[in-house]
Amino acid sequence: MINKLLILLMTLSLGGCISLDKEEKKQAGLGERSINYYSDKTVTSLEIPPDLTKPSSQNAFKLSEYVSVQEDTISFSEKDNAIKEASSILRAPSNVEVKKAGERRWLVVDKKPDAVWNLSKSFFKSHGFSIKKTNKKIGIMETDYLESHAEIPDQSLGVIRSMLKKALKARYALPIVDKYRIRIEPTDNGNKSEVYLTLTSMVEVITGEGGEAENTIWQSQEKDQALETEMLYRLMTFLGSDHAIAREKIIAAKEEKNLAVSIADGVGGYAKLVFSLNQYDTWDNVGWALDQLEVDVEDKDVKEGSFYINVARTEDLGIFSRMFGDDAVKKSFQIIVKQTGTDKTEVYFNDLSEENEQATIDFSHEFLGNIAKQF
Repeated sequence: MINKLLILLMTLSLGGCISLDKEEKKQAGLGERSINYYSDKTVTSLEIPPDLTKPSSQNAFKLSEYVSVQEDTISFSEKDNAIKEASSILRAPSNVEVKKAGERRWLVVDKKPDAVWNLSKSFFKSHGFSIKKTNKKIGIMETDYLESHAEIPDQSLGVIRSMLKKALKARYALPIVDKYRIRIEPTDNGNKSEVYLTLTSMVEVITGEGGEAENTIWQSQEKDQALETEMLYRLMTFLGSDHAIAREKIIAAKEEKNLAVSIADGVGGYAKLVFSLNQYDTWDNVGWALDQLEVDVEDKDVKEGSFYINVARTEDLGIFSRMFGDDAVKKSFQIIVKQTGTDKTEVYFNDLSEENEQATIDFSHEFLGNIAKQF
């Protein structure tokens, strides 16, 4: 009975907008897609419950949070203030180039990292996001999750939820939540910035449907590449690019160098990756892969070619971690990027604890293997 009621409610509520959505998607180009993020009057932290599940490739490790955490709680009236705050800077045209490799694109902005950092923060606030994590030293900023219901018109959302909540005696039906990470890398002796934007989405799905144990859990949602590109376009214009020029540059972006990545045994049985790129380009690609895997980097040194991360391995997450938290079992690792020939760079996994136990050697293959899978 509940299932029939759900189907009827969704059909009645969405029937009038399905054909419109399809037509809009056909015509929508960059800057035309409707993106609506919903929250209460105040944007607060959306807590992902402990039943969160992720693909196996990301379940291999759980990462500690070494970056500073701050709750930027803002009201929607402040969205306009965020835009106004940046408007005086934005009026000055800015040259923003677009780079491309595969499906991903990133920006090269003729502004110093500090300026891009402040504008990026205003950009997220203008879309209703709060800033969850920041580590300005290494140029990483991450938003909290916000809910997106692109298929449901604003005026219908509350009614649908109210009816479904009563029918399910649960929260509401199948929300999708998104968060974004921006990574800003200095280039051209610190006079320009490379800007990488990463989208992560979760969806709430029903389990035990129709039974007494019917419930919902959170699962990773396949990335909406078009949405990520749309938000990159909006960021590009927010950073000072003309709308028409930004659209043209994103569409016309040319492929960077062909990339080949292989995994092999290194010193002591630890894994290593071999990239068909120079050290700088490999560094950028490894940083991007860590973004995709939601790895929080504690520190990095581009000249040294090192990323310092803290990870709690799966095999360590037992009763001890449940009692004292994942921080109690985290270990420090170093990812080293080193050029070994013309267009050949190797990436090494270094156990800073120097225990060299077999479990850590196995983990190095799993961890670097996850990086390789991103390409």
